[in-house]
Amino acid sequence: MAVLDFEKRIEELKEQIDVAKIKGDSHAASTLQKELEKEIEKTFKNLTPYQKLLLARHPDRPHAIDIINLIMDEKVEIHGDREFRDDASIVCYIGMIGDTKCVVIGEEKGRNTKEKLARNFGMPHPEGYRKALRVAKLAEKFDLPILFLVDTPGAFPGIGAEERGQSEAIARNLFELSRIKTPTVSIVIGEGGSGGALAIGVADKFAMLKYSVFSVISPEGCAAILWGDNTKAETATKALKISAEELKELGLIDDIIDEPLEGAHRDYETTAKNIKDYFLKQVKELKELSKDDLLQKRFEKYLNYGSFNEK
Repeated sequence: MAVLDFEKRIEELKEQIDVAKIKGDSHAASTLQKELEKEIEKTFKNLTPYQKLLLARHPDRPHAIDIINLIMDEKVEIHGDREFRDDASIVCYIGMIGDTKCVVIGEEKGRNTKEKLARNFGMPHPEGYRKALRVAKLAEKFDLPILFLVDTPGAFPGIGAEERGQSEAIARNLFELSRIKTPTVSIVIGEGGSGGALAIGVADKFAMLKYSVFSVISPEGCAAILWGDNTKAETATKALKISAEELKELGLIDDIIDEPLEGAHRDYETTAKNIKDYFLKQVKELKELSKDDLLQKRFEKYLNYGSFNEK
């Protein structure tokens, strides 16, 4: 498993504990274990926004398909936008989460080099967003709640994507998902980058995993524009306020979903369970609303974004 710079002392302590156990030195192992617990708490209770960004991008962090495989039963994948092709960076499934029939739509980065290339590193083309909208409309037709799993550095900026209407596809999703007549929950599980995230981010409930990030631009892109130096990404990260805690404080997200203290990549099962429990809880509450009330509350929620108080 990849080790981040700020985790190196923790890994050193873990290695020392393993050595002590091999030697049969239980006293040393116990002492080191206590030191390890203190180090983990000190490190992860005081993470900077940039360190959270590194966790959100951790190569071993669970992806959409990992979560789907852990929370869905009797699932069937749905392919294609019926206009151009199937975009593998967007995955769509219909199936069961617990006792609830639903649809899950997620952005998938791929794990190894072959998968990353096939899935375009999680950067959807317009046909990917059109596939997502097609499946969302299918869910609406059968009154199935929708779970969106957001994890993308952004929509693909290539010439072909622009030629096929990238901005229109994103704008169309924002418009259509804002008025879709079925309960919707969107969760950022890793990176939520720009319009690529917004295209499946309009929902009745919008939440983020504890160490995920959500921003209008990548910190590297922001640094390159403002200072002409993408090495100032850490400074940009702090200025952008992209962490879950900061966005919750600003009222831009509804909830923060907990993940293991050392990050979701340490425990897929617990992370998936937290996502599943949150989704089922929100769907249960949203289903109690009439369709008109559901749409009205969604409308009021987004109308309140950007409000301010005059002093």
